[in-house]
Amino acid sequence: MNKQIYPLLIAQFLSAFADNAILFTVIAMVMHSHELPTWYVPALQSAFLVAFVVLAPWVGGLADNHAKSRVLIIANLIKAAGAGLLLCKVEPLLAYCIVGVGAAIYSPAKYGILPELADHELLVKANSWIEGSTILAILLGMVVGAKLADASVTMALALTIVLFIVSACITLFLPVRIAKTEPTASQLVEFGRQIGQFFATPRSRFAILGASLFWASAATLRVIIVAWAPLVLMSHNATEIAQLTLFLAIGIIAGSAIVPRLIQLEHIRRVRIPGYVMAIFIGALSLTDSLFPARCVLFVIGMMGGMFIVPINAALQELGQQSIGSGSAVAMQNFFQNLAMLLAVGAYTYATAQQVNPVIAMQTLGSLLFALTFLVSMKLPKRKLKQQV
Repeated sequence: MNKQIYPLLIAQFLSAFADNAILFTVIAMVMHSHELPTWYVPALQSAFLVAFVVLAPWVGGLADNHAKSRVLIIANLIKAAGAGLLLCKVEPLLAYCIVGVGAAIYSPAKYGILPELADHELLVKANSWIEGSTILAILLGMVVGAKLADASVTMALALTIVLFIVSACITLFLPVRIAKTEPTASQLVEFGRQIGQFFATPRSRFAILGASLFWASAATLRVIIVAWAPLVLMSHNATEIAQLTLFLAIGIIAGSAIVPRLIQLEHIRRVRIPGYVMAIFIGALSLTDSLFPARCVLFVIGMMGGMFIVPINAALQELGQQSIGSGSAVAMQNFFQNLAMLLAVGAYTYATAQQVNPVIAMQTLGSLLFALTFLVSMKLPKRKLKQQV
């Protein structure tokens, strides 16, 4: 593995740690408040996702036309600014949206730089390292962030600001490489052209739709758990919910670690199997009513999710690098997956406002995931990836 990937792993770990510390800090703020309504947590998630959808036509070009390492620095500083607004008690929906702007800029550069640091044979492995370190950061960030926030919201937010700045500093050790391509039309027109080009082959279409399906399900499950755990498991603060979600994160780490040996890029259609299993166990989670079975089921859901998303991300990056640019491909992925997440979380926000039981919501999510996994993979050919490029 190229040694230049190590600064990326460290910088990504710190940034993802801070991302999730902020999320659970905001959740703690809502749970401690007696004035904010129950739909406020999914609304916060929606505010974060809006930037990914709105900025998608521009952030991919930004990553492809500038040094990705420098784009990562700018994105981290924007995230730090959003955390600073939360610290200054600016409306959380607005401040968290600014954090989302930084995350929207960060993502295409983070994944787009991987093909520059790892060749075809090591790309899935590099993705598994990134996903594994990211999930470890999520795991620690949500637990530490929730504990700090339950004790002191100010302390938790100050920590996230420091981590974003340190991550930006470490990114200075990444290489500065620019493969500038001038767009032939406006960014919106160019983005539309890229969508048409990328959707032309079944494998690239599956990579976009599969990633969108996974992240929409993951985002919705996370906000459902915030309502389900107090109702079914009697969890009463952000720390207890974070500790429950811990097992989901550990499962994703396990799935990300073992998937390079089971699913190579040439056999991308195999990912539909963990997708089906993940859907079944989401339905099974709704039937649990005690802590230990819930933790076990969440671990399996996470493991299947890691096995599902890592090969899809690797395929998307390689196909993108060989066609529209890896940064643009990731930005397109972000557009579709965050649009899917926005619609899914928005639908759940509406359902919550209508007093829909979270158990019913979880069962509905599992059923939809199973059906949609079948639909997006049914036309996926058995031919190898290289024949589709």
